[in-house]
Amino acid sequence: MKASSSHKSYLKKLYEINWQIKSPTLRVINDKGNQLGILSKKEALKIAQEQNLDLVLVARNAQPPVAKIIDFNKFVYQEEKKAKESKKGTKKGVTKDINFNLFIGQADFERLVKRGKEFLRNGHQLRINLILRGREIDKKDMAFELINRFINSIGDINISKPPRLEGRVLRAIVIRKK
Repeated sequence: MKASSSHKSYLKKLYEINWQIKSPTLRVINDKGNQLGILSKKEALKIAQEQNLDLVLVARNAQPPVAKIIDFNKFVYQEEKKAKESKKGTKKGVTKDINFNLFIGQADFERLVKRGKEFLRNGHQLRINLILRGREIDKKDMAFELINRFINSIGDINISKPPRLEGRVLRAIVIRKK
């Protein structure tokens, strides 16, 4: 509830309404979308009040500024609805991490593959970290083989960042194929 009320107050601050409009002349559009022409602020306000509607400045930088005669509360509601709709399609790009080392047991390896598949099925990006400890840094070939085996075990994916050694961590990022 809080988010929508703060969004509503933000919209109310964003638009100049009725007497808040500073421009003396305006290009006026009625609630049906028809242009009424260039009118003085007083004339436009009079028309809006006769229809029990608000005069809302929608294009401040135009010459002359454009104002619409509309029900402002209904306008704010529609803008909120548009904002919610645009948020629906986007999913936050959550990146899930899977960490293991060079000498991982087969059962643990299979468990992590299963977990990785689950993360990808849920639409998350997967960061695979193979951590090299101590003298394991000398066994880079084994590390690359293991991380590639892990990636191949996951299955149908796109590699957004191929395996690369970053310090003592061999890292790759994968996403699900669409």
